[in-house]
Amino acid sequence: MKSLNTFFFMFASFLISAQTIADFENLNLVAGSFNNDAGNTHQFESGNVQLPNFYVDDPSFPYWSGWAVSATIDVSTPGFGNQYSAIPGSGVNGSVGYAVCYNYGHEILRLSGNAKGGLVEGLYLTNSTYAYLSMLDGDGFAKKFGGENGNDPDFFKLTIKKFLNGQLGSDSVEFYLADFRSLDNSEDYIVDDWTFVDLTPLGNVDSLQFSLSSSDVGAFGINTPTYFCLDNVTTADMPSATTEVTPSLKIETWPNPVTNFLKINWMENSNATACLSNTYGHKISNFNLTKGENNLDVSSLAAGVFTLQVTLDGRVYSKVFIKN
Repeated sequence: MKSLNTFFFMFASFLISAQTIADFENLNLVAGSFNNDAGNTHQFESGNVQLPNFYVDDPSFPYWSGWAVSATIDVSTPGFGNQYSAIPGSGVNGSVGYAVCYNYGHEILRLSGNAKGGLVEGLYLTNSTYAYLSMLDGDGFAKKFGGENGNDPDFFKLTIKKFLNGQLGSDSVEFYLADFRSLDNSEDYIVDDWTFVDLTPLGNVDSLQFSLSSSDVGAFGINTPTYFCLDNVTTADMPSATTEVTPSLKIETWPNPVTNFLKINWMENSNATACLSNTYGHKISNFNLTKGENNLDVSSLAAGVFTLQVTLDGRVYSKVFIKN
């Protein structure tokens, strides 16, 4: 019995310690390239991580926000034209791919699969070349950190919070991408390498929220370029004893992108409650679905990425759509 108990202990320990690392190498980026348009899925996926992406192919000025993935290596060119490079010049340990966040208020990293509702053990963070050189030398919009004499108490801080079951947690993990607050100027720094950040203090999570703050603020908000880079997100997967194939819900949605009405063809015999949430995981509304065609009025929503989720008898339908 002792050897059998030992076996079960070792097996349980193996399950508990199971990990998945989202390193973005699965996206097959070529060195020097980037991708700021995730296409119809509106998200990049690696491991058990989903990174929402908002892209508009405007003929006069295409633009994006949220997350991009990159393999660019330019560590010397300043300015907006080099917004996709990480200052170390590669991913973690010289790898090719990594993620770039253009943080427009708050941005979300979602967990999927067995990782959802579990721990995020940690991730690696660093500055983008764009933000790093702006803080180092200043530019037409942002100041040189420390000022001319090096004594200004500047900072550029990333705050990470969690969502669990739709609720934003009060705890946070803070990481300074630059810190000039010390009275000893020799302690001032701007992060220029990949740094591991432990996120286990946040506990179990469904998604992570990232927010940036800076000492350099103007009339229109932060002057420092609101970019950072991320790699090797390690999730502690939650093992399940059995795997069951659950039939999918009978539902169709269109169009995508949508301007006024999202049409939902509900083909199940039972009514269901649907939930609409924004890219930050905030619930916007609940509404009922009845058999046949349902019209969801989204005309009053701001342009962005939204998620429709329907649950019935343990089956879940989730659809990401873009509102023009």
